[in-house]
Amino acid sequence: MSYNLLLAQHLGADNYGMKQYVMAFLKAGPNRSQDEETAAKLQTAHLKNIQRLAAEGKLLLAGPFLDDGNVRGIYIFNVPTLDEAEKLTQTDPAIQAGSLVMELHLWYGSAALQQINELHNAIAKDKF
Repeated sequence: MSYNLLLAQHLGADNYGMKQYVMAFLKAGPNRSQDEETAAKLQTAHLKNIQRLAAEGKLLLAGPFLDDGNVRGIYIFNVPTLDEAEKLTQTDPAIQAGSLVMELHLWYGSAALQQINELHNAIAKDKF
C-alpha cells in the first residue's frame, strides 16, 4: 500500500504515520473487597463506560492483563493531554469506587490505531 495523504491528514498523522496518545495502566485500587454481586455490577458498569468512551472516539484500545497481577489492564486514550485523559478516567465507575487506579503516560504510536475499533467491531461475533 502506498502513502495516502488524505488518510494521514484525516488521522492527524505526522510524517512517520504516528501521533501522540495517552496510555493508561489500570492498577488494583485500595478498595477491592466488594461482595461478588457488587463486584459483578461494578464490572458491568466499567465495561459500559469503556464502550461509551470507544463510541465517542476517546478510547482506542482497552484490555485486561491475564496474569492476575497488580497491573490489571491498559487503555489507550485518543486525547492529546494527560489532563484530558485524567478527566476521562474519572468517569469510570471502577475508578470512582476505588477498585482501580490509573497511571497515565504520554505515548507516541501509530495514527492507524484510530481505526482499530471499526475493525474490531467487524470481527467480534459477540459483544460485551
